[in-house]
Amino acid sequence: MAKQKQPLTGKALIKEVCRRIRVARSYWDAHNNAACRRERDRALALYNTLTKEQKEQIPQVLRVWLRYRSEKYFGAHRTPPKSKRNSK
Repeated sequence: MAKQKQPLTGKALIKEVCRRIRVARSYWDAHNNAACRRERDRALALYNTLTKEQKEQIPQVLRVWLRYRSEKYFGAHRTPPKSKRNSK
C-alpha cells in the first residue's frame, strides 16, 4: 500500500479507523495474533487522534472491541510476544 502524502482528516479518518479495526477483528477471528496486534496498534494510533465527537461516530461495536482487546489481551500487564527466530 502506498504511503499517503497528506494525513487523513474528517470522514476519511473515521472511515480508515473503522476499516483498520475491522481488519484487526478479521485477523483475530483467524487466530493470526501478530497481524491482529499490528493492525490494532495502527487503529489505536489513529483512534487516539480523533476528537470526542469523531469517536462517537465510530460504531459502538468497533469501539468496544478495540477497547476490550486492547486492555485484556494486549495491555501492558501481558507478556510481550516472542520472536520466532530467538525461540530455538
